[in-house]
Amino acid sequence: MSELRTAGPGPGPGLGPAVAPGSSAPAAGGGGGSGPGPSTPLPSPAPGGGGGPGCPVGAGPGGVTATSGSGSSASGSAREGWLFKWTNYIKGYQRRWFVLSNGLLSYYRSKAEMRHTCRGTINLATANITVEDSCNFIISNGGAQTYHLKASSEVERQRWVTALELAKARAVKMLAESDESDNEESVSQTDKTELQNTLRTLSSKVEDLSTCNDLIAKHGTALQRSLSELESLKLPAESNEKIKQVNERATLFRITSNAMINACRDFLMLAQTHSKKWQKSLQYERDQRIRLEETLEQLAKQHNHLERAFRGATVLPASAPRGGGSAKDECCPGKGDLSDEDDDNEFFDAPEIIPMPESMGHKRTGSNISGASSDISLDEQYKHQLEDTKKEKRTRIPNKPNYSLNLWSIMKNCIGKELSKIPMPVNFNEPLSMLQRLTEDLEYHELLDRAAKCESSLEQLCYVAAFTVSSYSTTVFRTSKPFNPLLGETFELDRLEENGYRSLCEQVSHHPPAAAHHAHSKHGWTLRQEIKITSKFRGKYISIMPLGTIHCIFHSSGNHYTWKKVTTTVHNIIVGKLWIDQSGEIEIINHKTGDKCNLKFVPYSYFSRDVARKVTGEVTDPLGKVHFILLGTWDEKMDCFKVLPGSGENGAEGRQRAEESQVLLWKRNPLPKNAENMYYFSELALTLNAPENGTAPTDSRLRPDQRLMENGRWDEANAEKQRLEEKQRISRKKREAEAMKATEDGTPYDPYKALWFERKKDPVTKELAHVYRGGYWESKEKQDWSSCPDIF
Repeated sequence: MSELRTAGPGPGPGLGPAVAPGSSAPAAGGGGGSGPGPSTPLPSPAPGGGGGPGCPVGAGPGGVTATSGSGSSASGSAREGWLFKWTNYIKGYQRRWFVLSNGLLSYYRSKAEMRHTCRGTINLATANITVEDSCNFIISNGGAQTYHLKASSEVERQRWVTALELAKARAVKMLAESDESDNEESVSQTDKTELQNTLRTLSSKVEDLSTCNDLIAKHGTALQRSLSELESLKLPAESNEKIKQVNERATLFRITSNAMINACRDFLMLAQTHSKKWQKSLQYERDQRIRLEETLEQLAKQHNHLERAFRGATVLPASAPRGGGSAKDECCPGKGDLSDEDDDNEFFDAPEIIPMPESMGHKRTGSNISGASSDISLDEQYKHQLEDTKKEKRTRIPNKPNYSLNLWSIMKNCIGKELSKIPMPVNFNEPLSMLQRLTEDLEYHELLDRAAKCESSLEQLCYVAAFTVSSYSTTVFRTSKPFNPLLGETFELDRLEENGYRSLCEQVSHHPPAAAHHAHSKHGWTLRQEIKITSKFRGKYISIMPLGTIHCIFHSSGNHYTWKKVTTTVHNIIVGKLWIDQSGEIEIINHKTGDKCNLKFVPYSYFSRDVARKVTGEVTDPLGKVHFILLGTWDEKMDCFKVLPGSGENGAEGRQRAEESQVLLWKRNPLPKNAENMYYFSELALTLNAPENGTAPTDSRLRPDQRLMENGRWDEANAEKQRLEEKQRISRKKREAEAMKATEDGTPYDPYKALWFERKKDPVTKELAHVYRGGYWESKEKQDWSSCPDIF
């Protein structure tokens, strides 16, 4: 195989650089993407040259024989040694020193470099290990990092793979244990002092026990002497028996007390020994963290300096086209593997920030930072917006202002923590709540309208699958986070007249954050879900894992479909241009007929020649026979193909499909004009926060900090956000105090219950979930909101 894989970072398919006759290029690889292949011939390097492209197996740069280290080193690592790592098409494989320790695989240019510079690290807990051939293997963590490695021999490759698999198993176990203790803080200096005080207390107690032991031994000896004297006296035989029993018990007591003292002394010595090791380990981790923080902060400062220098050198007019590529090209990553060691100072494009025209929104100060100066009050703006929305749906919002902020100063203390528990300024938000983002799933509701008209359950399943994929199309450019809803916050979307459906969301839990959603259409379908959002900041990226089941029921046929969402990953958090990827698998099940659809969201890979954001799927009947193949991308479109009778069973790519049967199930709507200035909102998203009459007082449209942010008044929005969060904390503490008092008094206490949803066991999935109980639209018709809490 001589064709090249895509060398650039672009999301689309393509070919790499041309290859000269007689030279070699990497062929298709396995595992996490495409890369250096096992069958590629590797010619020897030029005399005197370093190990470049085509560096032979077993020879490092300059022809040095590659050898791996022993299975365990003096530094305590699980394994370390030389391996060849694929770097790029110019330099090919390069010899690197790899160290496997604590579930992390790190590499360096040389062994001496271990003291000061690490060229890259991959966490094995989330990595896949794939063997290509006798010497090659691949390690990938789902697209963000992929290492194509080559060992000097098959035996050496097997040693590494075995060590990596064992380390991965341990890392997965450690990760599960760490997730259970997310709320525990790291050991501080106070904890260290407390540990030392505890050891001193233990030592003094052991000394007390030792003194008691001496007394026991002294009195025990005297007691035995007295008993021996009693035995020598002429006493009745019965008395002698009793004295012997007492003497034996006294001896046993002395032996037991000695054993107890020895055990206490051993415990103290063990605690003191391990205490020193723990203190050294903790101090080492603290030093490492400080060094990492300083390095990253310096890198962030350099990036900010370069960004400002670039803007000062090239000032573009507001009407000029952006970059040279399409909008799709703007969000793709700079590189798949950000740890390429061959460029010591590598920077990535930052998101462009376009200044807000004075004609949009309110008047701003010259620095475009403080939004406090405005000639029109918020109340007046709100009234004008209300009058406008009565006429037609709005098609734009105020432009996103230019507001600089040091991201690292906030995020450096958030690594490994649950993001929903971290107070974040509105600078990282978009002016929509999570409830409104959940409602955006209905942007392509017409797919469900068409599915409701299908007579075949298998064809209906194809449209349901397309609807599932379409819900991710709005996320491709949306790198800002939505507002976390307050407990009891709601959001309604009444499109009964225009589109035939009504939707209602309510925040039913705060920790963990959970939102319930119910949508009903007069076209014959109901959609409901309860989604709990869990998210983790891992340093270079954020993983967002939605938990919960989505239900779609069609009224006429009674078909009941369920599925779950995939993981969303936001990359380049600290340095570089933010970009989003979706990865994982979705299984859609028709619980009435047994039909299934398996969708696979392929993670982005720098080495892959496939189109970016690819989605594949198969629609099968209850017997497992494939009837339809789905193919497309989650940001553009989905096509459907019928499977030819008697075609192979080698997966979606291997089966023969009838090309003439191709049906376009779904295609993404184009973004509105100037969407890049409006948080990349779609046409539906632009209307979601538009003020409406008659909504509940808990509706997200009435949230003041969100409204202030939309109008560009970010300083005021941050202050308002803190007020709302403090109000919510006070309410939570009040509920906790009432619950504790009820427990102490022995009186019944009703915990917090959602207003429009009730928690019950789902008959299909057997899960506890919040289901719409009714009454909201009736209350809206009567304008009776007396049961709504005061949350704003």
